[in-house]
Formats: sequence, C-alpha cells, structure tokens
Amino acid sequence: MGKLNGKVAIVSGSGRGIGREIALKLAADGASVVVNDLDEAPAKETVADIEAAGGKAVACAGSVTEDGFAEKFVQAAVENFGGLDIIVNNAGYTWDSVIQKMTDEQWDAILDVHLKAPFRILRAAQPVISAAVKKAKADGEAVGCRKVVNISSIAGLGGNAGQANYAAAKAGVIGLTKALAKEWGRLNVTVNTVAFGLIKTRLTDTPADGDSAIDVQGKEIKVGVNPELLATMERMIPLGRSGTPAEAAGAVYLFCLPESDYVSAQTVVCGGGFMI
Repeated sequence: MGKLNGKVAIVSGSGRGIGREIALKLAADGASVVVNDLDEAPAKETVADIEAAGGKAVACAGSVTEDGFAEKFVQAAVENFGGLDIIVNNAGYTWDSVIQKMTDEQWDAILDVHLKAPFRILRAAQPVISAAVKKAKADGEAVGCRKVVNISSIAGLGGNAGQANYAAAKAGVIGLTKALAKEWGRLNVTVNTVAFGLIKTRLTDTPADGDSAIDVQGKEIKVGVNPELLATMERMIPLGRSGTPAEAAGAVYLFCLPESDYVSAQTVVCGGGFMI
C-alpha cells in the first residue's frame, strides 16, 4: 500500500526531465497521474513506463500556455480517475538575455509558461476541488488534504544575471503560492513551493560542441550552461555537485505526503545547500 493510494495527480511538463521523475515517483507510491508534455511522444512514453511498473496514468499533451488547456488538463484527471488531489506546476524553460537585448516576446513567453499557466491551472482546478469538499461535508465524510506544489528556482529568490524574465516569473510563483495557501486553507489544501538550484537536465547540460537548443512550438531556444561556468557553480554548492532530476523530484514528493499535511505557504530550496 503506497502512501498516495487513491490520490489523483496532474503534473505539467512531465514527459521529460524533472517532471517525468515527479510523475514516476508519485505513481510508484500509488497515485494515478495525468502526464503532460508539449509533445505527445514523451508524454506517452512516461505513461507507458508508469503502466509497465503497475501504475496508472494517462497522457494530456499540449502547451500549458494555450487557451483552454488548463480546463482540459483538470478534466483529464476528473474524467479518467474521478477527482483531483495533487497539482504540480512544473512545466517551463528558459530564454535568456541581458535586459537591454531582451524582447517583449521573450519576456511574455517566460512569464506565460512559468506564472500565467500555473495561475490558469489552479483557477480551473478550484471549482473541482470546492465541489469535492462540499460533497464530502454533505455526506458526513472526512475532507482529505489536497496538495499543490509550485516549482520555483533560486533565481526567483536571489535573481540571476541574464534572466530578468525567468527570475521575475519564479518570484511571482512564490507570491502565487502564498496567496493560494491563504485562499485554499479552508478547503484543506496545502500550497507550497520547491525552488530548484542547479539540477542537471537538458536545460543546463551543454554537449561537447557547445551547441544546445530545444524546440518550443517551432521556435529554437538556445539552452545549456557553459561547462566552465557550470563547474564554477558546482564548486559553490556545499554538496559539490549539481542535483539529479530524481533528487529534485524527491523534494516535490515530500510536499505530497500525508506527513506534510500541516505544512503550507512554504518555499523549500532543493539546491544541495547552496544559499543565495
């Protein structure tokens, strides 16, 4: 019996990287998971891996920034698994420039994916959660504790040169978390944030040729960290290395467990001891 048996989770950006590890970890402990990715293939691959391990999952491909996606995402949980207990707002990417070179498009794109999308998903989820709470009370049943985990970054706590858009969005996520914790406490929902430090993913990894990019809806976005800069950053981390996606997922998992039912409005840094 897993600690999350009977729980239903939605995890945005869970076809790859950290999101995938979060989905796998929640499913391994009994949760039914709605897996999302911008592209259908990685979402289905994560679902297949969950099912192969004996878990339950469905794919909900699409961009979290698209109009109507939030409602579709939430309904995927309700229609396939009968409810919604855990929301993890994880999807995102970086599109860096110093401020004098940053375009409105860059600013808007990053604010949309990291801050507006979580807002929309949470807004779409509120009627579902509220109705479930009212039904439980009317039926004389206990109102279970539901969980929201929003993903931020140390950039949102201390800023980062070349990431005015990303830092602003991730700081906003923390504010969103604190506001929702106060709004949703009456529904017995905890709302917390995990701020990641340096985690080794395709967004930070740079191949030997120094050329790394991802495709976001037909737009090529350069990603990766210069290997020398990466090594310098790792030397500043007390644990002496970058984290793994599985370790990052572990921090999110802590906020989904029953043991954290009285912890809300908090931000935990998953960064190997690095302090801003």
